[in-house]
This record gives sequence, structure tokens and C-alpha cells, in this order.
Amino acid sequence: MLRSVITICFFFFFTLSFAYEKRDLLQKKATVADVKNSLVAKESWITYPSYSNRKGWDAFTGSLKEELIKEGEAYLDYTWKVVKASDYLEYERSGSRVAMENPFGANNTALSRLVFAELAEGKGRFMDQIINGVWQSCDMSSWVLSAHLSAQKSRRALPDYREEVIDLTSGDLGSFLSWTWYFLHDAFDKVNPVIAARLRSTIQQRILDPFMQRSDYWWQAFNYKPGVLVNNWNPWCNSNVLTCFLLLEEDKDKLAAAVHRSMQSVDHFINYVQADGACEEGPSYWGHAAGKLYDYLQLLSNASKGKLSIFNEPMIRNMGEYIGRGYVGNGWVVNFADASAKGGGDAGVIYRYGKAVNSMEMQSFAAYLVKAANGKTEINAGRDFFRSMENIASYNELLAASPALPSVKYSWYPQTQFCYMKNKAGFFFAGKAGFNNESHNHNDVGTFSLYVDTTPVFIDAGVGTYTRQTFSSERYTIWTMQSNYHNLPMINGQPQQFGTQYRASDVSFDAKKNLFTLNMAAAYNKNAAVQKWVRNYTLGSNQLTIEDVFELTEQKAANQLNFMTWAKPQLTKPGIVVLHKEGKSVTMQYDAALFDATVESIPQTDQRLSKVWGSEVYRLVLLAKKQQLKGRYKFIISKNESTNSK
Repeated sequence: MLRSVITICFFFFFTLSFAYEKRDLLQKKATVADVKNSLVAKESWITYPSYSNRKGWDAFTGSLKEELIKEGEAYLDYTWKVVKASDYLEYERSGSRVAMENPFGANNTALSRLVFAELAEGKGRFMDQIINGVWQSCDMSSWVLSAHLSAQKSRRALPDYREEVIDLTSGDLGSFLSWTWYFLHDAFDKVNPVIAARLRSTIQQRILDPFMQRSDYWWQAFNYKPGVLVNNWNPWCNSNVLTCFLLLEEDKDKLAAAVHRSMQSVDHFINYVQADGACEEGPSYWGHAAGKLYDYLQLLSNASKGKLSIFNEPMIRNMGEYIGRGYVGNGWVVNFADASAKGGGDAGVIYRYGKAVNSMEMQSFAAYLVKAANGKTEINAGRDFFRSMENIASYNELLAASPALPSVKYSWYPQTQFCYMKNKAGFFFAGKAGFNNESHNHNDVGTFSLYVDTTPVFIDAGVGTYTRQTFSSERYTIWTMQSNYHNLPMINGQPQQFGTQYRASDVSFDAKKNLFTLNMAAAYNKNAAVQKWVRNYTLGSNQLTIEDVFELTEQKAANQLNFMTWAKPQLTKPGIVVLHKEGKSVTMQYDAALFDATVESIPQTDQRLSKVWGSEVYRLVLLAKKQQLKGRYKFIISKNESTNSK
């Protein structure tokens, strides 16, 4: 039983999707020979000062120097944590990921703070602790998370010494330690030459060799077949692998082969993403999807002095600008799938991406995020060494940029089928069509979110803390994944189903009418007996109108319309629902002759959810009073005058 559960743990990453267009932008740019001729020496493309260049580091860190040193000082007496075998096994036993991830993450944070403090100060004060951290990392049998070790042939959550796996975190740590070796290997040698030698050998064994020898890591997509999903793992892992090779591989032929191999892999991700550039995993995944693609492309461009660059491709720009279009305000973002409703993105990455694709919209949005954070921006990106260095390098430039939010009235993504609309009354509408096998999928075809003056009113709850259950056959037993806990109907007693075939049809957007339309009938299985369920979203000057037109082939159960809200719905009188939250007030009108209304409280006991929504969210349920084969439902959501009600 245990073996079968673990075997399907990764099913979610292998399931089918139709989003793929064979563009091969990187491979068309260069052959292996072209790559070899384009790559330049490390000394040429790495513009950061060497460890021994103290004046260079003083100039590079500028006003950030003392902050970096202070962060490292907090770890001078750090006790390195042991990740025990039982910590890995806990994933199989209880489904907990954090038993292994917490000590592992604490060590990675400590090492990052110590390395950057030493680079900033340069006096050797942090060196022993850095060596302890490097040595401890090499002593680990694996850098892979317990939740990802099911990629091993054993399918078990304990590292198998007979097999190397490259996942997100092993790649992250390999990349971080490659940069550590690059800057500090001479200093290590002065202590004992075995330190740098062992570090270099360990990265070779865990990253360089397996990447070249294996083609069966799912994220590589080398065995791609039409319909296979390729998500953020691809650019994330490839950017790490590319870093390791660029910093460590001295043989020009081997380096060119590895770089081109990574280009072939990343092309599968670019081919998979829709031309409109939307991130189907949601804004909080953008930094690990489009953002990691940017990191990869920037490293590739840097290492070739711009010869290997596709930043001029419109699709790459579209992918970048998506992050600003989904920003609502006050830290709130449009969230679909497993994305959180909070978090505007990494300002430094957004700014640099904007510069690379010549998007003033992105650069201004990044500056807006910094201004909204009172002039603060993340500098140390933990085990992401490249982003930390680039954050330091672009810090002053970002602070000087002019802040602004994207000014567009609407954003329509016709291939991904996302629609965002805004009006002057402060409404921000976000709706989606799509299908029920998108990356990090929730069964949510046709759902919407609505914000008024940046306050969430009708919401997508997001996802709780990841456990073994989250990416297993039990995924859709979790309430946040189910269509009944999105703003969607339950038809004839049936919710939406998971699978590529469960999708929207007849999807359109009319910019003149501010009308987003889809037919969600095919998102339900045959037991729903639904022939047509067309939903129309129309954004007016001070209201959102939702209209459902449906046809059923059988009458089995009363239709149920579900609406998820942050504020507790007040059923003031039949046909009227009032929502008050953070001084904002909204009224929803429905036909009291057609529906009975009830309100359910959903306690938020999971920390990942409660830190966004507080102690509870609510489900407003409108249950049809009669069964009918054909019908039309209409709901009008309007903004009330300002109120201090909570």
C-alpha cells in the first residue's frame, strides 16, 4: 500500500495538457558549435568583484554592506542541524514535509547569510562557519527534499545512495555552492585544500554528471510526448544546472554540450507556455516560472555577451508583463490554482526582467512595489545566489526608478483564457475558463474573484500547507481543490471533475461590453446531465453582473450556486446579501423566488491559509427552490457607499 501511494506522488506533474507549440526558440538560435563559439571566459562575463578585491566589494555593496554583515553575525554561533533519517521518513509516515524541510532550510539560510557577510566584510571572520556549512552540506546523502525523492527508482522518501536526483532544492544548493566555490575556493585552500576539492567533486557527482547522463528526469522533458505538462520545475532546475556548468566546467566542448542540452530542455517549457504569456500557476508562482526563465536567459546572455539571447521575442515579454497585470493592490494579487492571494512578486527580478525585454511597465511596477514597502526590497534571496548578487547590483537603480501600476483597463489572455477587468469605481474582476488539468490545478473552470478598492470580496482561497496528500491521488479530497469551494455551480448534485477533458468551451471576451463569456458544461461529468451552462460576466460602471444560462438533459437534484467570500455574508432580507470588510461594503442581489440562501463558516486552521485570510472564510450557498431543465440565473454585485462596518 505504501509503495502504491508513493509511486503516484508525482502523478500531478506528468498528467496531460494541450498547451504546446513547437517554437524551439533557443535551439533555432544556436547549434552546439555556435554555443561553443559564443561562450566567453568566466573572467569576461562575471562582473562581480573577486573576494580579494576589497575596494570592489565596498563599491558593489555600498549602503548594503553593514546590513549584509549584520545578517551574517547572527549565525556566527549557529549550530548546524542534522537532517535525520526519521525526518525524511516522516513524509511517508504522516505526510509531513516540514520535518525534513525545516532543518534543511535553516542550514541553507545560515550558509547564505554567512557567505554574503564574508564577501561583504572580507576579514575571514565568518570563514570557519562557512566551512562548517559547506562540509555539512557535502556530508548530506542528498540535497533533495523528502517530498521529491519519490522521483527515485525506489519511490521512497529516504535518499538512495545508489541514485542521484536533481530537484528544485538540490539544484538550488548546487548552484549556491558553485558560486561559493567560485568566490572562496582560494580562501578554502589556505585552510585546507581538501575543502574546495571535496565541494567541487560533490557538485560534479550530484549535478553535472547526472544532468549529462540522464534524460529521464521528468522536468527535463527530453522524453516529451504531446500533451505532457511542463511547469516551473523546468526553468528552475535548468537555471541551476546552467549555473553549475558555467562556473565549474573548464572543458569547452563539454561546456558547450551541457549548455546546449539545457537549451533543448528549456525550449520544452517555452513551447508549453501559451503565447499570451499568462502563468497558469498564478502570480505567486511567477517568480519560479517566468522569473526563473528570466534568470536562465540572463545567465545565458551574460555568458555569451548577448549572442545567445531571445529577450527580443514578444512571448518572453508577455510572460514578464503578466506579473503586473495580476496585481490588485495593497499586496493582493489574482490567485488561481495553488497560488496565494498575497504577494506582489520579487521587485528586483521584475525590474531586471523589465530591463531585459525593454518593458517600462515592468520596471515601473517593480518600483511601485518598493515604494509600497516603504523603500525596502529583498536583497538576500537565500540559497538563490544569483538573485542575491543581482539584487545588490541593481539596488540603487531600482530605488531611483519611477513607480507606477499598469494602467490598462483590462487584460485578456485568449490562449490561457484569463480575463482581468477594472473600472473607475474600484472594481477589479478576475475570471478564468481553461481546463481542469492545468499546472497546480484546482477544479475551477469558470470561477472568478472580485476585489473592491483592493479589498477581496469574492475570493479564491488558495491552497494550504503542502503535504504528501497535496500531490497524490487524494488531492481532490482537499476542500480548496474542489469546485464546490470556488465561485461555481454544483449541477444536478455534481461538482467539476479533474482531467484534461473537463474544460470550458465557447470562451470569448468583448472589450467594448466588458463581457467575459464561457460555457462550463464540459467541466462536469456525464452524471451532471448538463448540456449547456453559459456564464456571462459583465463589468459595469458600479456593478458586476453574473448571468448563468443553462440546459439540462435530466433533473436529478436542485442546482447549487456557491460563492466564497472573505467577509461574512449578511442575509439582511430575501434576495439581498451584504458583505462588509475593511471599511468596504458590497451588496449582492439574487432572485429570492429562485433560491434559498445559507452561509457556512470555514475555519482556517492551516497556517498557510490563515496568514492570508485570518481565522475563517465563508461560503454563501444559493440552493435552487425548484428543479428545471432550462433556466437563467442573474446576480448583481454592486458597491455601497463607504462604511466603517467591519
